[in-house]
Amino acid sequence: MTDTSVTGAGVAGTSMTGTSMTGTGVAGTSMTGTRFKVYCSQCREKVELAAEEFRLALGRTKERTFYSFTCPACGAAVRKPAGEKIVAALTGAGVSTIRLLQAVEG
Repeated sequence: MTDTSVTGAGVAGTSMTGTSMTGTGVAGTSMTGTRFKVYCSQCREKVELAAEEFRLALGRTKERTFYSFTCPACGAAVRKPAGEKIVAALTGAGVSTIRLLQAVEG
């Protein structure tokens, strides 16, 4: 199994660390998964989550770009700003991404 770490800094001092893990699964099948360590803003626990447990929302500006997850320790829905490095790490890990559209006035 090989481990590779990536670290990124977000807006307003948020941070996350990711580890990519590759190994051999059942009956010799290959499995790859990326896990990220993040802090819950509600209970302040440091938790480790798989890439599948995150959602990334890309806004029109960096102030409106964020990632979200549900804290396994306290169950809180957590939403944090995502800077360029975090966006790159999450998209590289295959995190589900949505693009936020600007509302049409009129």
